[in-house]
This record gives sequence, structure tokens and C-alpha cells, in this order.
Amino acid sequence: MIYDQFFADALKPLHDEQRYRVFIEIERTAGRCPLATWQSPTGPRTVALWCSNDYLGMSQHPDVVRAMTETAARTGIGAGGTRNIAGTNSPLVILERELADLHGKASALVFTSGYVSNQTGISTIARLIPDCLILSDELNHNSMIEGVRQSGVARKIWRHNDIVALERLMAAEPSRPKLILFESLYSMDGDVAPINRICDLAERFGAMTYCDEVHAVGMYGPRGAGVAARDGAMHRIDVIEGTLAKAFGCLGGYIASSGNLVDAVRSHAAGFIFTTALPPPLCAAATAAIRHLKASGDERRLQQRHAALLKQTLSRAGLPIMSTSTHIVPLMIGDAGLCKQASDLLLHDHGIYIQPINYPTVAKGTERLRITPTPYHDEALVLQLRDALLDVWQKLGLPLARTLAAAE
Repeated sequence: MIYDQFFADALKPLHDEQRYRVFIEIERTAGRCPLATWQSPTGPRTVALWCSNDYLGMSQHPDVVRAMTETAARTGIGAGGTRNIAGTNSPLVILERELADLHGKASALVFTSGYVSNQTGISTIARLIPDCLILSDELNHNSMIEGVRQSGVARKIWRHNDIVALERLMAAEPSRPKLILFESLYSMDGDVAPINRICDLAERFGAMTYCDEVHAVGMYGPRGAGVAARDGAMHRIDVIEGTLAKAFGCLGGYIASSGNLVDAVRSHAAGFIFTTALPPPLCAAATAAIRHLKASGDERRLQQRHAALLKQTLSRAGLPIMSTSTHIVPLMIGDAGLCKQASDLLLHDHGIYIQPINYPTVAKGTERLRITPTPYHDEALVLQLRDALLDVWQKLGLPLARTLAAAE
């Protein structure tokens, strides 16, 4: 039996459907955001990044870099093991206190990634609730879906952001313990959940709420606590989950909630208990980023300004962007092969990197380029991107949303 053939066979449909994922080797340089060096087949080239989840450029902020390097020089690099085995490093304790304060919760628990915090947090919480019924939005992230699957409890999927559908499912089992799972900001379409209306239903039917704020923490609210904070609903959410790897520019994930819930997850979650702790330098860097964004709204304001300029510019050019109220700008193509070709042309011909988004990240037929402007994507870069996209659209024969004449 030739086992390697099984793996070759698994790759073939990805190539056939033109959704095989190619990693582009890129080296970012501190202080040059959003520019980076692409290690192209013909040698190093400077490119502009338009698809990073380092939404505010905090990974390069001097305070964040300084906190990491100074802590590394003092403590070394690694955590030395799990928190049970090696002890809990002080920067991690400080980070969890900072996160609990950010979200107005009694306690917080840090995991090695946002994926793990969802996968482990949801599965553990649901298992600890007797006869729990999970109610999950149909567009929830894969990490949330895996958490639901691993919980082993009953689950029902409700139509995306459809409050009527959610109410119907809850009313069918009014007395059963329920856990509602949703995201505050959905990263592929850029839309926002009706958080207060979900909380109204949760209170009416006695359900718990679990809100993924991964793409919103650092970005929204007066201190960067997320969309729930912006909408005055943060105190109504039982569990807030977030990441340190996007707007905070570092690595790791977390949950924030009551002291008992966090302690129960800490004590029962295999994905936490048996995983090496986040290294002290990363914890110190994340704390520096959170503290800076709690005090400063400059990055958020400038980023929103550039996002609005980008949407207006691309829309006027007739490019088919999805309408969103957030910093995420999806540019629709609807074909995996054309989406990859568009990405390649932008990179090779124009020095612009935007990765193609295809199945299973989005449904087949909704392939897109996902654009995420930062505070550093100024008007000159926006106009450069517009012109490059129009050139690519013409070369590939892609349709515009309307004629340029009508857009004028």
C-alpha cells in the first residue's frame, strides 16, 4: 500500500477547482507599514499589503516592540511549559488582568490562539452546562463550529443574524439551558450582529451569550473593547472571546467572563491544561498594545477614515465591493480561478498583495478579494489600488458593478 498516494489524491481536487492555496513569502519591516518585501521568483520586491489582519499596525508600534524585546532580554523567550508545570509567568498574569478590565469582566483566560480559545472554550463551557442546547449563527467561524462539534451537546443552527429565526428556535425549548454563539463582526462579509436584540432574547429565555469579538477588539468602542462596547451591550454578554493577533498585533486568544466560569474552563479544558503557556515577551507586547489602544483613539479614527475613502473610491470606479459599515471591504469576483488570477496579476504587475478568498472560507460562487485598510493606507495608496484593480478587471474581462460613466 502506497500511503503517500492518498495525500496526493487529496490535493488533486484543490488543483482541479483552482482553489489550491499558495503561500506568498513576505517579510514585513517595522516602521514601513503597509509596505513589505516579497521574495519573488526574480528576487526581492517591495509590495503594498492590503489584506493583513494587523488592522492597526500595532505589531510594529514602538511601545509594543520595546515591551517584547525588553521582556525577552529579562526573562528569555519561552514560557517553559504549561502553567501547571512551569508556573504562570508574571507578564501573563498582568495580561489577563488587563483583558478583564478591557471588557469589564471579573476574570480572563489566555490561550495560545483565538482558534484554540473558541474551540476549547465553547466545547468546555457547553459540556459543563447540564442538558445544554447550543444555538449557533450559521456563519460562525470554523473555530466556533469545531468547539460546537467537540462539545458533543445538542445544537441548532440559526439563519445568519436572523432574530426571528433565533426566537423561534428558543421558544421551542423555553426551559432548557441554552448557549447562544455569535460573532460581533463577521470577517468575510464585514457585517455586524444585532447584539442588543440577541441579548434581549437571551434574557427573555434565560440563555447564556457567547460573543466572538476577534475582528472587533482594538477596533471599536471608546477603549477598543469591541462592537459590544460600542453598542452599549458589553455588560449583557456572558462570555466575550477575542484575539491578541489582529488589532493588537501579537499572538494568542482569550475569553473574559465571570470568575467562576473562567476558573471552570481553566480547570477542565484540555486545550488549555495540556498546552504550553504564551511566552512572557508576547504577553508583555500584547499588554502594551491593549494599554495603548485603551488610551488612544487616533489609530481607530484614521483607519476608519481610510476605510471610508477606499469604499468611496472603489465604488465610484464601478468595482463590485460589498456594502459594509466596518473596516472590511470585500471585493466580489465569484469564481475561484479568476480570483486567484486577479490576486496574481495585482502582485506581479502592480506590487500589491491581496490574497484570494475561496471555499471553504466562503461558499463556492462567492469568491472574493478581502481588503483591509489600515491607518497607514493613505490616499496615494488608495488611488494606486483603484488603478491596479481596474487594470486587472480589464485584463480578465471581469464585469464592473456599473459603467464608469454612470459612476461619475
